[in-house]
Amino acid sequence: EEEETFSLSELSIAAALALTSEIPQDHKLRREAAILELEQRGQKRVRFGNEMEKLEKEVIRNCRLLRVRADRKALRRKVRKDKDYIELRSGRPPMFWIPLRVHAVWERMEVTLACTVLASPPPQVTWYKNGAPIDLRLAPAGKYKIKNKFGMLTLQISRCSMEDSAEYSVEIKNQYGEAYSFATVLVRKYYGKESGFDSEIYRRSLIAREADFAFSMKPLFSREKEPFTLSCYFSSDLLEHQRDIAWFRDGELLQNSECHKLKYQDREASLTVSCAHKEDEGFYTIRVPSLDGFKEQTTYVFVRDAAAETPGAPGSPLNVKCHDVNKDCLILSWVAPSDNGGSPILGYFIERCVAGSEEWVPCNDRPVKTCRYPVLGLTEGQTYQFQVKAVNKAGISHPSKTSAPVTTYDPSKEKRVTVIPYDEGRKIEIFKDDLEVPLPPTNVHASEVREDYVALAWDEPDPRGREPLNYYVEKSIVGSNSWQMVNLDTPVNSPRFALFDLVKGKSYCFRVRSVNKYGISEPSLPSEPITAGAKLATLPPPSQVLAFRDTKTSVVLQWDKLKDGLEPLGYYIYCRETGTEGWQTVNNKPVTCNEFTVPGLQPGKEYVFCVKSVSEAGLSESSPETDPIVVRPAIARPSTPRGFVLLSCGKSEMTIGWKPPKRQGGTKLLGYFLDQHDTSELDWHEVNIQPIPQRVYTVGNLKEGHLYEFRACAVNMAGVGEVSEPSDAFKCEEWTMPEPGPPYDVKFTEVRDSSLMLHWQAPLYTGAGPVTGYYVDVCEEGSEEWKQINKQPVATTHMKVSDLETGKCFIFRVRALNKAGIGPPSLPSDPVVAKTKPGTNEIELGVDEEGLIYMAFEAPEKNDSSEFIWSKDYEGPPDADRVRTEEKGNKSKLILTNPSEKDLGVYSVEVTDVDEDISASCTLTKEDLDKLLKRSHEIRNPLIKLISGWNVDVLEKGEVRLWLEVEKLSPNAELHLIFNEKELQSTPTHKINFVKGKGLVELIIQNFCDDDKGMYTAQLQDGKAKNQFTLVLLDERKWKFSIKYRLPCPYFIENLRWKVTESCEVLLTCKATNLRKDTSFQWFFNKKARTGGVFDPQTGIGTLSCKIAWIFLDVLLNFSFSIILPALSASPLKIQPTEEGIKIYTDVKYYTDYMKTTWYHKEKQVESRDRLKAGSTMNQIWLHILNPTDADKGKYVLELFDGNDTHKLSTDLSGQAFEDALAEKWTVLESHLLKTLIFIFLNLTSVNFFAQLHVCNLSVLQQTLCLTCCVSGDPYPEITWFKNEKVIVFKDRYKMDVKGTVVTITIEKVCNEDTGKYSIYVKNKYGSETGQVTISVYKHGEIPHKFS
Repeated sequence: EEEETFSLSELSIAAALALTSEIPQDHKLRREAAILELEQRGQKRVRFGNEMEKLEKEVIRNCRLLRVRADRKALRRKVRKDKDYIELRSGRPPMFWIPLRVHAVWERMEVTLACTVLASPPPQVTWYKNGAPIDLRLAPAGKYKIKNKFGMLTLQISRCSMEDSAEYSVEIKNQYGEAYSFATVLVRKYYGKESGFDSEIYRRSLIAREADFAFSMKPLFSREKEPFTLSCYFSSDLLEHQRDIAWFRDGELLQNSECHKLKYQDREASLTVSCAHKEDEGFYTIRVPSLDGFKEQTTYVFVRDAAAETPGAPGSPLNVKCHDVNKDCLILSWVAPSDNGGSPILGYFIERCVAGSEEWVPCNDRPVKTCRYPVLGLTEGQTYQFQVKAVNKAGISHPSKTSAPVTTYDPSKEKRVTVIPYDEGRKIEIFKDDLEVPLPPTNVHASEVREDYVALAWDEPDPRGREPLNYYVEKSIVGSNSWQMVNLDTPVNSPRFALFDLVKGKSYCFRVRSVNKYGISEPSLPSEPITAGAKLATLPPPSQVLAFRDTKTSVVLQWDKLKDGLEPLGYYIYCRETGTEGWQTVNNKPVTCNEFTVPGLQPGKEYVFCVKSVSEAGLSESSPETDPIVVRPAIARPSTPRGFVLLSCGKSEMTIGWKPPKRQGGTKLLGYFLDQHDTSELDWHEVNIQPIPQRVYTVGNLKEGHLYEFRACAVNMAGVGEVSEPSDAFKCEEWTMPEPGPPYDVKFTEVRDSSLMLHWQAPLYTGAGPVTGYYVDVCEEGSEEWKQINKQPVATTHMKVSDLETGKCFIFRVRALNKAGIGPPSLPSDPVVAKTKPGTNEIELGVDEEGLIYMAFEAPEKNDSSEFIWSKDYEGPPDADRVRTEEKGNKSKLILTNPSEKDLGVYSVEVTDVDEDISASCTLTKEDLDKLLKRSHEIRNPLIKLISGWNVDVLEKGEVRLWLEVEKLSPNAELHLIFNEKELQSTPTHKINFVKGKGLVELIIQNFCDDDKGMYTAQLQDGKAKNQFTLVLLDERKWKFSIKYRLPCPYFIENLRWKVTESCEVLLTCKATNLRKDTSFQWFFNKKARTGGVFDPQTGIGTLSCKIAWIFLDVLLNFSFSIILPALSASPLKIQPTEEGIKIYTDVKYYTDYMKTTWYHKEKQVESRDRLKAGSTMNQIWLHILNPTDADKGKYVLELFDGNDTHKLSTDLSGQAFEDALAEKWTVLESHLLKTLIFIFLNLTSVNFFAQLHVCNLSVLQQTLCLTCCVSGDPYPEITWFKNEKVIVFKDRYKMDVKGTVVTITIEKVCNEDTGKYSIYVKNKYGSETGQVTISVYKHGEIPHKFS
């Protein structure tokens, strides 16, 4: 830098500035000496003289001060003018005297970037990180510190992390110019004492590459009380340092246990939950160690409610926890279920059991309305578990998951006892209390106030005495002086007590007395007035619930948290498909965040969502519904273009093509930006300013012989995507070869299991002549061997590739042919697997309701900008004059406006702007078209279908009936009955009946004569459908009856009837008229003539008496009848005990299915169900009561109907009769429960079985072992199977089947591991039972030791 020189004027100005800014030191000394002298003189003067002297000094000082100020102002004005002139002359652009330098630091250390600048005037300074300005307001507090002192610029970065590794730069700028300085900061991770090239981690990294996740974990949907397995797959085997895999649920580390099985095998890490509960729902994270920390993945596991035993019952509560545990009481809390079953939850029932037992004891008689309840009456030192059930008007839910075991104890004991250890494990306990009669408690107050109860708490007396201490609680209404003992019968053992049934609105005071065996204390001081709490209100629902697109199967929900400091237990989310009524529960465990991703939705469907707050009072009202949202991927920026290829080249221009991005971002691509780079230069240059809509572009103004690279980026509505990697270097040299250039844009559609459709674009450079055909090559992925598919060249730019091996991955390329030869191959296509993707739809060919022929295609997914592109014969869109398209949602329909043979061909459809191929095709043949045209004509011109044509019948009284039957008609159907070209109307002699619901048309002619001969036509119309049917009555020979010689014929005026006589015989009677002398009367049984009948010609009455059960009669007039004889000989009802229960029955001589029997209990009809079975045999009618209870007592009535009369039989099953029957039933049961020892040997492939069975049946079929037993009970018991006293999980080889009372466990492929003691445990609220069986499995040929 040049040496700075200053003139005399500049030096004088600088001196003046120094004078104005600083007073010389000697001037200060002189001033202080003068003041001191004046003070000494003033002490010798009188008071008046001192005052005058002070005034004189003040005047002199003010005058001097005014003079100095005036001189300074004048001097500053002069200096300012000269200073501006000097700065103007000395102005210079900024420059770095000392630039930034590179830094490498360890993680969590501090680094400072520094540089020195020269500039006049001082420059404006801006710091950058990776090209982005550093904003101190947005950075974490204290992360960056920026300073500028005397031209030294510093950037201090505190506690560096791996994210701080970046390129940092500083920009300095003033009005004369700008300058930049760059430096890189590298943050290294510290691995311990051994780091660098000698470290163990570095040596591991050289041996093998670390495994990574092969796939992202997807959400898992399970059901309550069922097992589920969450799996995670890796790209390779985990290295040794990676095998310390950790699983977390909602941030809590999970350990390997009976409930959670953690496993790693064959590149798969799995977490298995043997029995899922709603508490197991949540965010699951797998964390795998790596060289630079750890890698992790997270997904959500949903646990649905188990199927309710009673339809409409609510889901089970969850998160049962114990609080404030004392000697004989505690507080229990839980969370309300998300599913109320369709009706409000009325409350909850709490049950407890001693840990290790299965005997559940109810804790409350009435439902608890809130999700918190004090449990009293516990035993000190006992371990308990609790479960909760929800109840609504439909029924009771399944029990919740049992709480963690909790032991009651005295929480204040540790404060009263001092333990002194001595002499190898012995200890001395020193008690603080030595009193006998206790003191009164203190600090009586309400710890909880609820609508249902008030929980009191107090402090124990100090000292309390050594003896066990109890408490009595007294209450008093505020304003009265009377005290009432609350717990006289049950003294309280701990300083906690809950009071129920307090009068709402009244205030109470409480006091407590201490009592031990020596006496009772004085009462404590009364508590403050306490009023029973008002009904606990539910929280308000969250507001501003918004739904956003996420993926093709998920939606992101966000909502505002509750205001006013309200803290809910969490939130439940619900969804509903638009157009449906029922809301579906999304999560069964409340989420505490205010953002949630809802997975498992149907792509393309429209949903609405709502959220509810969860609190102790239950669930809030639903939040307002979100706006309907279609499940589609969120719009994002597209990925990078790829596969650049040179399609044609001139002396100064090149035509470049490229492949589209793999991910379009969920919307239409607006175009591409292309950059070019001359390899002889450093900079890249933009080719286009506006986006290029196509993927082919000609770049001009190039230098011949130079090498050029190209790169591109795609743009859509979300913005500009990342820039692609540079292409290969292409040489700008004019093509003169005679062969054609490469085809381009090779893609595939209609990918199926063994075929696909290949498409490409013709080459832009044709060479010496036009392209005459194409050859298609294929190779398997991973192979370099290309095989030519077609022996003869294909003239079109598409080809159907068939006979592919399903499941294999293939790559294709295309070569063009002209008269000079075959050109270079195209760029290879993307790999494609020959397999039909799930959810793939085909084109539907059909006829709509209006008779239009259509082809329809429904896309499994599409975006807002997606379009359906139809083509015919793959040559382009069909003729617009012959087709029209309709779109609705994800479905597109191509309608043929004028179907003819011109429309025959192959139709294909493709969906645009999607990341995966969605396409299909169909071929419309002449045969298909003919069928469709016929169907179209039938729809446009429908005919009413004929079921039965015209029929002619003669009725009993000589009437003629003409009738026909067609398909069922609507109520708007019309009938016109034409006779000899005249329409008939219904008259008494010609009655017309038109039964539309049955499609029946009939005409009844009373006195048929010659005038009724002719043509009858029934014209029917129902909407568009119509038809007519004609009957010609002219030729008598073709009639089905004789009308010309019609004579009065006999007929029945009383049909066949029957009754049962007292002698248990059936008496059959009937009556006929229109009788003549030659009329005969004959009885038939089973179409055989029967004798013994009596007939009176005068009255026309015929009778027949018989003793058989049922008779078929056929009289001369071709009338058939069925007769049923009831069992009037039924005996009185009897009661018989059985092994399963009690049977009530009656004996009959004979019984048939035609006899109607009805059982009644307490005047109510009995229906056959699980416990009540009604039935009959040939000689008995019975009602079987299984597992009788007190509810089965009462009067039973059997009602028999014999066709004419009703007969009743009754008995009374109550009192001693019921007790005797029940006692005899147990005697019968004991006689049948004989323990049986069964040894079974089966010669299977490699095993034999040995089984000892008690009260069970054992059956083995092939290589399968079955254990069967009968179970009954009311209510139906819960069933649990054990093997060696461990619960059997039914999966893989173990299966359980329940059919009514028969329970079967099946073990497939039995092996030695199945040897053991098997037991079944059944339980309901009235008791429990256990059955056991021992199974031993032996190898083939081995003799059990018991037989040796």
